[in-house]
Amino acid sequence: MKIKAFKSIEFLAKGKRSEVYKALYKNQKVAIKLFKTQDSKKRAKKEANFILILNKENIGPKLIFQENNYIVYKLIEGPRFIDWLNQSDKKSTLKMISKILDVCYKIDKLGINKLELHNPKKHILIENNKPILIDFERCYFTDNPKNLTQFCQYLISKKVQDILKSKKIKIKRSILINLLKKYKANKNTNFKIILKHIESS
Repeated sequence: MKIKAFKSIEFLAKGKRSEVYKALYKNQKVAIKLFKTQDSKKRAKKEANFILILNKENIGPKLIFQENNYIVYKLIEGPRFIDWLNQSDKKSTLKMISKILDVCYKIDKLGINKLELHNPKKHILIENNKPILIDFERCYFTDNPKNLTQFCQYLISKKVQDILKSKKIKIKRSILINLLKKYKANKNTNFKIILKHIESS
């Protein structure tokens, strides 16, 4: 990594295959994801390519560049979704969930599976009242993407349900599961029905 290009480098987080730092690059706050595996260059290029695709749909952090075994993208400054959720009111919560579902739907339409959205504790950040998905190294193309389905599974998990109930939001588990089965067959029509069901909870 060309250290001289960056200023004020600080460690942020460590994963199984990478480390993330924050820094200043050309007076802009950025995140640097440094891959630490034998195939690190391949992983860096793969994630950068997926971020580029998603950026065209206004999804994910803005990619600045990728070089060798690292990628650089705009630093997202905001809480994790679960932390934001604990502090939000009912109206804000329903709006934010709708926004996240819309992002998941768009990724599904691109035929990309992100994975990890059944438990996205580290993968959804809230910045300026907008959900930003991060970490796309495990993405792959598929005819059967499950991003929206996985996030809905997260919404009906006990932990999230308890938080939602405290805000008087009651998502009916059986109805949502049935709608998700139909969504697989017809995404366009059933996404709107799922969204309406959530917004009226």
